[in-house]
Amino acid sequence: MINRSDLAALLTSRLGATKALIEAVAEDAQLLSATLAAATATADAIIQGGTLFICGNGGSAGEATHLSGELIGPFANKNRRALPAIALGFDTSATSAVANDFSFDEVFARQLGALARPGDVLWALSTSGRSPNILRALTVAAEREVTSVLLTGARHADLPKAVDLVLAVPSRETPRIQELHLVLGHFMCEVIEMLVCPE
Repeated sequence: MINRSDLAALLTSRLGATKALIEAVAEDAQLLSATLAAATATADAIIQGGTLFICGNGGSAGEATHLSGELIGPFANKNRRALPAIALGFDTSATSAVANDFSFDEVFARQLGALARPGDVLWALSTSGRSPNILRALTVAAEREVTSVLLTGARHADLPKAVDLVLAVPSRETPRIQELHLVLGHFMCEVIEMLVCPE
């Protein structure tokens, strides 16, 4: 039985955990460097006429649409042009056809194979870094000369080899990882907007 008087303490605990993780990320030089590299590489790709693709499962799928929306719509600069960003997996006919006729492992890879060109960028969100459909998308990105960025949780030995940049949030708690993915994603959107549309 939940004691409702304890819920305020639970909220304080959760906020404290997120605060501690933000502080850990702020001190992680490798993660900060990778985040800046991902943001600038994406901005450069868009400047050259490329497209950003974003994919994830579950809550990470929601973050994929959130971040693509930040670039298509305004993030901070309300007067700039729409920037090319596509969240994969939201064409229900294509996604269900691929899942039914091939495998759910192929739902992002097949769409990326159809749409991506050399010089484009993929942001792949997976808190575990092991989702089969994310791994397949990263493989196709490498095959098509698409710069790939994996946003994941705490680093582990079997991170995929077919990835250019890894943004590994130092946590194994899915909600905390997703919260920080959104923070880092928002920062990258802000940098992209500043570099692509400086006025």
